[in-house]
Amino acid sequence: MRGLLSLMAAMACASAACAGDLTVSLKTAKGQPVRDAVVTVYPAAGTSGPIHFDWPYRMAQHNLQFDPFVLIVAQGAVVSFPNLDPVRHQVYSFSPTHPFELKLYGRDETRTVRFDKVGVVALGCNIHDSMVAFIKVVDTPYAARSGASGEASIPGAPAGAATLRIWHPYLKAPGNEIIRQVSVPREGVDRETVLLDLRTPPMAHMAY
Repeated sequence: MRGLLSLMAAMACASAACAGDLTVSLKTAKGQPVRDAVVTVYPAAGTSGPIHFDWPYRMAQHNLQFDPFVLIVAQGAVVSFPNLDPVRHQVYSFSPTHPFELKLYGRDETRTVRFDKVGVVALGCNIHDSMVAFIKVVDTPYAARSGASGEASIPGAPAGAATLRIWHPYLKAPGNEIIRQVSVPREGVDRETVLLDLRTPPMAHMAY
């Protein structure tokens, strides 16, 4: 009987019911919140199934800037690049993850690009040098971007040991990423606070 109960408990823990929430608070050494950091969680038990996020896979050009500044997409995602400006843009990337170029196109026109490789894609515009943005292509369903408060919340991660990865375009670390080991609770919320050392950003993004 005891063996049967243990097996049933293990099966229950392997289900989605045995999962917790992870909230990561990201700050600078001076206590300022860090927004636009990408937080990903890789459970020790691995992940399975297709990955889909609720937000749109969309990188717009608006007011001579990309919107959003950082976009998280699943591996294999098709991202749209609508031009909402009254001028033409020529979006490109030289990043090894996925180099591409979208020839000049105008207002209310859209182009699309599929991103099949995990990694970071830095974006620019050949016409407007101040336009900078990043697409983070991930292979885990447990991912979030920090908001203005510096917090990133990942609900429903499998309980147990996991690897926490934190990426930011201006983070002083190899590959702009740091790695931590965490334990996701079976229920409730695990709160982690991580201090980040950021480089001085280009003039276009001095808000950091």
